[in-house]
Amino acid sequence: MKTYFKTKLYDLLKKDSRLWDEEKKELNETLLKDLIDKLDEKFIELLLSEKETKEKFFIKVKDVFVFKQNELKFFIDENKLDNSYTQYQNKIGLRIGNKLLSERDEVVLDWPFKDCVLEGGMTKEDQKRKEIFFNEVLAKDEIDRLFDPKALVNWKRYTAKGEERIKELKRDKDGTIQENLIIKGNNLLALHSLKKQFAGKVKLIYIDPPYNTEGESNTFAYNNNFNHSSWLTFIKNRLDVAKNLLNKEGVIVIAIDDYEQASLKILCDEVFGRGNFIGTVVVQSNPRGRTTNTHFATCHEYAMFFARDIDYISLNFLKLTKQQKLNFDKKDELGEYRLLPFRRSGGTSTPEERPNSYYPIYYDEQKDIFSLEKKVGFIEIFPIDKLGKKRVWRQIRPSFLEAVKRKDIVCKKTNGNYVIYMKDRIKEGRKVKTIWADSKYDASANGTMLLKNIFSGEKLFSYPKSIYTVKDTVDIVTERGGNDIVLDFFAGSGTTAHAVLELNKEDSGNRRFILCEQMHYITAVTKERVKKVIENNGGGDFVYVELAKWNEEAKEKILKAKNLIELEKLFDELYERYFLNYNVKTKEFKEKILKEEGFKKLSLDEQKHLFVEMLDMNQMYVNFSEREDKKYNLSKEDIILSEKYYDYRK
Repeated sequence: MKTYFKTKLYDLLKKDSRLWDEEKKELNETLLKDLIDKLDEKFIELLLSEKETKEKFFIKVKDVFVFKQNELKFFIDENKLDNSYTQYQNKIGLRIGNKLLSERDEVVLDWPFKDCVLEGGMTKEDQKRKEIFFNEVLAKDEIDRLFDPKALVNWKRYTAKGEERIKELKRDKDGTIQENLIIKGNNLLALHSLKKQFAGKVKLIYIDPPYNTEGESNTFAYNNNFNHSSWLTFIKNRLDVAKNLLNKEGVIVIAIDDYEQASLKILCDEVFGRGNFIGTVVVQSNPRGRTTNTHFATCHEYAMFFARDIDYISLNFLKLTKQQKLNFDKKDELGEYRLLPFRRSGGTSTPEERPNSYYPIYYDEQKDIFSLEKKVGFIEIFPIDKLGKKRVWRQIRPSFLEAVKRKDIVCKKTNGNYVIYMKDRIKEGRKVKTIWADSKYDASANGTMLLKNIFSGEKLFSYPKSIYTVKDTVDIVTERGGNDIVLDFFAGSGTTAHAVLELNKEDSGNRRFILCEQMHYITAVTKERVKKVIENNGGGDFVYVELAKWNEEAKEKILKAKNLIELEKLFDELYERYFLNYNVKTKEFKEKILKEEGFKKLSLDEQKHLFVEMLDMNQMYVNFSEREDKKYNLSKEDIILSEKYYDYRK
């Protein structure tokens, strides 16, 4: 009787064109419940048109039929109209308005509120996820819970002598942690766990995020339908919190290629402000060019620079290369220098463009004296080029007089003409150019091969940056010999930490690094690389720590399952010990879905996929506020060190 009635109801509901998806051949259950809640007139009229549904879902009070909404919704939940694992899977999704993402033809990203959070796992399983990858949270308390500081576990300190147990965390006189940190865990949540200690204290953020490039090298191709918009959301979530970690002199540098460069610039304009854009450097990272590209052999990528507040930043000059130093072939009591014509040439070099830089210089050849005042016996010299055109000097009058005092102005007579030169001293270095084409930026020679050499010829990581690309970036932004903090929350193989340690060795600095990475190679590659650099340098140390896993732990158990039998055994533990999505109906899944032939015929990866989707993505890690809850089984030592990290006082 129940089967007959369910079929009858199903056929009746199909008559409402709003509910029936002809392409998928299924009812839109989300919209169905919405029509029930809204007491939709057309829908109620349809139910009243059949005797069976009229009797079951309405009660007559005098001459009025009262709709029993809850009874219909209960019937739908208990008697799935399309009782299949696919229908069940579609329920464990996210809604925009009254539709699941999977039921919409488009996705519109709107960021006026914190209601679209892409937590963003990076494992192969995460890359295959579809709509569930959107971790959209509409309730503020759930957002706050997601971003709450996390408990930290598995604390270890590594020095040149080996591993040490941690008792205390080093802090400066202002209470700021004075440690190099490597943090394992989701980088969005790690950033929120850095806020209390490091907000407004980071000088440089250098990140090399997934480029979202098409093809095999795309490490972010989890969903082709939402690829571009998802990538933007993923990046924006992280930039929003990263911005608050920068100090007022802080700079963020983002490596990117052509696929997302233009969109990233617009996104950064929104997050940091268009006026805080410093510039974009083109780095020739592959001099040979990628032969796999269709039209061009791409040989470059970009480094996009944005300031926290552009009024406060000051970039260092880039140190000279050995070849550049050879050009400084002269020397005086102040050091090495080269002579540059004091007359400006090229663009913006006319009096119309630079009126304050056009003036006569007076020179006494006998006494080698310069003046800006006309005097007897002095030669008048104007910036006139070989073609007789008026040009301008490199500096305005006050700066010229300062250079004269430093004895940095020289006049020589050539072919009967007097030419004024300026001493360009080697100690000043060079203003950073926007094209970095030196061979040292080759990511293969000084990234891939460098890493292979560190690990005795074994290739453990793809596409590492040239250490010189990162090293020069850190060098021009941070104070030389200082103690600035450098953050990299896409740590990869650990190139940023390597660069910081090398610079400290060169200029006796005490810069500190913070790395965040959630991939498992953080232990085999990132941590081990930094350990080897410290050992080779004969000094330095860092603290390794992990976000305390909860549902992340459950996900790992799911992915390790070898067959469906193991998954079935795991299911009881999932709903008893971990947090499942509120849409999950455990009894139905265990007694119906797991027994369906359609589900059993799925590949093991597809079965795991559904298990992972049942997890509540807001509960992947343990909140610091719940560190003493016995169910999380945190050690006393981890609890104490977490409290010391957050400077917690009862």
